[in-house]
Amino acid sequence: MKTNLLGLDAAGLAAFFQTLGEKPFRARQVMQWVHQRREPDFSRMSDLAKDLRAKLVAAAAVRAPQIVGDHVAEDGTRKWLLKVDGANAVDAVFIPETARGTLCVSSQAGCTLDCAFCSTGKQGFNRNLSTAEIVGQLWLANRLLGGERPVTNVVLMGMGEPMLNLDNVIPALRLMLDDNAYGLSRRRVTVSTSGVVPGMDRLRDECPVALAVSLHAPNDALRDQLVPVNRKYPIRELLKACKRYLEKAPRDFITFEYVMLDGVNDSDSHAEELAGIAARVSCKFNLIPFNPFPQTEFRRSPPERIRRFVEILQRKGITVTTRKTRGDAIDAACGQLAGEVADRTRRTRGGKTVRIAEVRA
Repeated sequence: MKTNLLGLDAAGLAAFFQTLGEKPFRARQVMQWVHQRREPDFSRMSDLAKDLRAKLVAAAAVRAPQIVGDHVAEDGTRKWLLKVDGANAVDAVFIPETARGTLCVSSQAGCTLDCAFCSTGKQGFNRNLSTAEIVGQLWLANRLLGGERPVTNVVLMGMGEPMLNLDNVIPALRLMLDDNAYGLSRRRVTVSTSGVVPGMDRLRDECPVALAVSLHAPNDALRDQLVPVNRKYPIRELLKACKRYLEKAPRDFITFEYVMLDGVNDSDSHAEELAGIAARVSCKFNLIPFNPFPQTEFRRSPPERIRRFVEILQRKGITVTTRKTRGDAIDAACGQLAGEVADRTRRTRGGKTVRIAEVRA
């Protein structure tokens, strides 16, 4: 099969061009054509010699995931359903704002972690996405949205747990940061994790970008229920990993994400416990009003309860933001991304094994 150039970072592309008997600077030229000019057709790469273009046609391709769904909400949020193989499709979401455009990218087809309040986890898990499938989401978004640089920020907060796919995520991040590709700063690329500590340490050492941690509970007893990975990496170990990450992070704080669940984790006492966590590590909190999905048992905390929660934290001198819900009308809001996944985990619910139908073009 032809090599997909979307999956090669600078080192990988240089090695590929070496196999073609070409100089390293040719790799930089092609990287710019592919990622900055979004050009998939080698014959249009006008500053390349004809014999090199012929070599590329024979040995390489630029293959992004196939779009099988494209929906735009009234607020401008746009969600694509992207087919990555015959059985799986993943979601990517673009969120336009006045001064920036943020793309939410998926890293896995499904998710193994099964957080209680997240639609993605209920789909089960099939496989990791390749580097080309991760970068392909950004490549497609820039190409479809038009303009010089429509995507200014990338967040790996879509389907999947990025820390469980670092072999593919790290090369994708390097492409996003590369000045010959997307040229994003480390502060404008954020990886979110539910708290997979070994992955946090590896990302810190190999490609530290901004980090967001899905906390969602202020104590182990509640977090064990909401975020099952906490049973393996409890809050004490998670906070130690956060401190280690900050030694190389591009920001001087960790963002803790906290979904607001009515009557579950939104009491005054929960806010007081969170203040204790904030005293142990440099952080800010991003409160996320829960976004419902079919068959969920949870409800969104009322606005007044969220305001009270914010007040308690702010009185302690803690920086708190409340995320504005975007794209919920098209199931593009946080926690609603489900895609279509052939579940290899074959989870049993109510005595029945659940499988998701094949994705069709």
